[in-house]
Amino acid sequence: MIAEMVMSAGAVTAGGFAYAKSRRAKLYRELGSSVSRIAATPLSFAAPGSSAASFADRLIFVPDFLPDAAFETIRSEAERLVGPERLEGPERSFVPAHKKGGTVAYETLIAAAPAIIAFYHSPDLQGFVSKLVGETVRPTPISDQSSLSLLFYDRPGDHIGWHYDHNFYRGRHFTLLLALDNRGRGEKGLSHAELKARIGGEEKVIATPPNMLVVFEGARVSHKVTPILEGERRLMLSMTYCIDPRAYWWQGVSRRIKDTAFYGIRALWT
Repeated sequence: MIAEMVMSAGAVTAGGFAYAKSRRAKLYRELGSSVSRIAATPLSFAAPGSSAASFADRLIFVPDFLPDAAFETIRSEAERLVGPERLEGPERSFVPAHKKGGTVAYETLIAAAPAIIAFYHSPDLQGFVSKLVGETVRPTPISDQSSLSLLFYDRPGDHIGWHYDHNFYRGRHFTLLLALDNRGRGEKGLSHAELKARIGGEEKVIATPPNMLVVFEGARVSHKVTPILEGERRLMLSMTYCIDPRAYWWQGVSRRIKDTAFYGIRALWT
């Protein structure tokens, strides 16, 4: 009797897992169609030449990266997802002793932020990053919720500790951060949530005022964001590119487990 109950429970669990995975697969097919449609008319802009910065330390930052009009379009879309008029707030995550903050996932951006999607898939942006790192980069898959996301720090103590951006793909992996909002009681009116990186054995602070673009190879550069204070606010657009976005099976499993800390149990079926 007990054996039959265990077998029945296992069958129900397996069936539920298969159903959830099937639904997610259908969703990603639909999202893929939406991305293809949006990317057909990409957001164009004059990216700085590759000589504007050196990637020798695997990290660069470019102030005033976008023209004012393009930046405002992207910022406005992001604010509709995290601002006071939003229908739903960012997903909050808390990993003790490591991370606390809000996140808006790729699939949400596909449905509600076409300019951000167009920017991420823009040949201008991909060309800029490719020239910078010396190899052709491509967007990472739609199923990876961290391929494109908003990172939102607006509650006291929001932060992320020292870490590397683990590479879950076969090719080198790069992270781009575009600051959309950053205000508080820190230096020059910025928040106390500072981006720090360890370069050549030294700790470096990278200021992130609005429209600052930071490009780095997160798997090789340890970095953190210090806690934000009461009444402060920091909003970042996070984008990832990869030279070869294919993944070995064990890389895919590792990414899914990592993503559950940011996007919940649904990440297991991506």
